[in-house]
Formats: sequence, structure tokens, C-alpha cells
Amino acid sequence: MNQLSRKHIVILGAGFAGLRLARMLNNHPSYTITLIDKNNYHQFQPLLYQVALANLDASNISFPLRNIFKRSRNISIRATTVTEIDVPNNCVRTDGGDFNYDFLVVATGATTNYFGNVKLEEKVFPMKSTWEALQIRNTLLQHFENAVLTYPTDTENQLSIVIVGGGPTGVELSGAFAEMKRDSLPDEYPELDFSKMKIYLLEGSGKLLGNMRSRSSVMARKYLTQMGVTVLTNTFVKQYDGLKVIFNDGSHLESAFVIWVAGVLGNTPPGIPESLLTKTKQLKTDIYNRVVSVDNMFALGDVAFVETTQHPKGLPQLASVAVDQAKNMANNFKRLAKEQTILPYVYVNKGSMATIGRNKAVVDLVRPAISFGGFIAWFIWMTLHLFLLIGFKNRLIVFINWVYKYFTHRQSFSLLFNPPVKKQKSDSRPM
Repeated sequence: MNQLSRKHIVILGAGFAGLRLARMLNNHPSYTITLIDKNNYHQFQPLLYQVALANLDASNISFPLRNIFKRSRNISIRATTVTEIDVPNNCVRTDGGDFNYDFLVVATGATTNYFGNVKLEEKVFPMKSTWEALQIRNTLLQHFENAVLTYPTDTENQLSIVIVGGGPTGVELSGAFAEMKRDSLPDEYPELDFSKMKIYLLEGSGKLLGNMRSRSSVMARKYLTQMGVTVLTNTFVKQYDGLKVIFNDGSHLESAFVIWVAGVLGNTPPGIPESLLTKTKQLKTDIYNRVVSVDNMFALGDVAFVETTQHPKGLPQLASVAVDQAKNMANNFKRLAKEQTILPYVYVNKGSMATIGRNKAVVDLVRPAISFGGFIAWFIWMTLHLFLLIGFKNRLIVFINWVYKYFTHRQSFSLLFNPPVKKQKSDSRPM
């Protein structure tokens, strides 16, 4: 097919949805594709918490896009930031130039929701990217080093950790912190009394793992409590000043380290009309993942809001949903190339799972409709996430790290990196 007759698809975001769509249309004769992301890599978000807690290195869950598409003849990678979507002119404007398109696919995922609390946003740590996970790791290790220098003064405040948000990420973080407190930290920092280290998990609703069944929620809470995590439900954070977490009822607890995983907003690029967005900054889309009233714009994954009878509040913001939407859209683009009618996306609930710690996880199955926990659930979680990683090398490295930690109870990458201190230039001149 003549290069000029090909349709140009611009994909914004190299997350689960954007990457899967690009891979399924790789070397398709009817399309040229520009994949735009502010990073030049794909990050495996379900394991970010393990990067944050030094169980894995960032390179283990981050995959260079140019390596993935090094044999592609129709896909171009652009690592740049989108500054505006010019909908009337079918143009994406970025720091690295403008890109005209025939079809635009927005798959930019979600960002952290601070519910308008700017002061709180300045003090807490989010965890939606590899960089944010590394910031958490470095700050956490620095707190431990500071606690050694100041021991026994203010030890509890330096060591205590607050996690806000009782979804899968919050539950997994809490369990991992509890294991770190029990296993590796006493060996690495024998000077400190880790009985003074408090781990709090705060959730605004009445249950953990809100999208999972009540049985799984109860099991997760039981596991965390047994591991020493203080779980507080129906608890809303009003403010945080860097030292005190203040609740709506006026009570508070002290901690110098707060991780915020309490909510998400659609990571919508600038320029899209407000009429196309929901209150959570998601793009309103139909059952074909087409943005309402814009025939050649589509949205996938967490940034897409698809309202159905069964899901009036939108589909679950899960990686499996993003991947399945991308598969359906790739097939629809292939159908369009053959001038065939496109097909709607039909959500199929594949179940949910969350890990809490060693030999502890919870799983909800749809068929049969059962919930269970323990070693089998943990093994299923580990196996599934291992095989979802890209590339045999990464799977092997992650597997080795997991086996190492399982038998040694130690972290593998507990290194603290501080930025270099710049020396001031002298104004003195030779006599």
C-alpha cells in the first residue's frame, strides 16, 4: 500500500492499553502509528510498590519502547509532553512538534486525586510512576538513616508510616512494609527499636478493597492486623502538615512519611473541551470506546468513562479492562481497513486479586463465584504478574529476586542515592 494512502493513528500513552494497541497493529499495511509518551519506556504499574520498597529495581519493571518496536516498520516513538489537543484541526501539539492525525487514541491513564487539597498534595508521596516509586524508596531509606543519627529522639515519628487509601495498592504496600519491619530492617539497622515503628492504613469507606467481595475484604484486614498494621476504616484525612495527619473529627496521628493512594483522576491531556469530561476528568466514551461527539477520537483504559446499565459509574479501572479494550479497538481498526462494521467492547469480569505478603493474598473468581485467600491465592497472584511482564529476561530477574527474598527475608536493592552537593564558585581572583 502506498505510504500516502495509509491512515495515521496517534496513540497517547504507552501504558497497558496504548502499548497493547500499538503491538497489535504493528506492521499493519493500512496504518502508520505515532506512539507518544512523556517517558521512553513502558512501566508495569502493579509492581511499582515493590520498587518503592526496594524489592525490585526500576529496570525490572520498565521496558524501553524502542526495543519493543525495534523491528516495526510502521510505528514511530516520540518521547515528549503533550501541550494541547487541537480537536477541530485533528492535531496533537507537543513540546517536540505537532502531529496531525486521522485517528487519535487517548490512553494516558490516571493521575493521583488529592480532592482539591493543595496543602496536602505538597506534603504526601503519590505512587503512580516509576519516578514516584523511586522517590518513596529514597525518602524512606533517608528516614531510617536519620533515625539512626537522632536515636532515641523522635524515633517513632521518623519510623512511622501512614498509607492513605485501602485499595489494592494500599493493601499491598501495607503488607510489604509490615514484612520489611519484621524481616530485613532489624538486620540492616540494629541500632533502632522497630517495635516503635507504626504502620497505619487509612480508608475512607467502611471496607478495604472496595471492588472486591466482603469475604476478601475481611480476610485482607485480618491478614494485615496479624502482621501488625493498624487498619482504620471510615477515616477521612482532612490535612497533613508534614508531621501530623489530621482527621475530619479533629483527631490526629504523627508521622513524617505519608503515602497517598486514595483516589485517581483521569490524566486527560490539555485542550480537550470540558463538555467531553466527567467530574473525575475521564473522557466520556461510547461502547466502541469512541469519545462522544468526536468520530475520530477514542479513549482506552483508566482515562475512558464507559457508562453501562451494569456499571453506571463506569467500568473498573483495572489493567485487564485496559488491555481488553485495546484488543477490541485493534480488531476494529483492522475491520475499518476492510470497510467492515466495528464491534462494541463488551466487559467481561475476570475476577480480582490482591497480595498482602508472604503466602497471603485474596482472590475473587467469577466462575465459579468464590473467594479464597492464603498460599494458593498468593501463588496465583505471583504467577500471573510474573507472566504479564514483558520479556523473558525481566521475568527471570524478577523471579530470581522473589525467590531470593522469599528464602532470605531480605531486600536486594537497599541503596540510598543522594543528589550531589554543588560547590559554590569562588569570586576571589589571583593577586
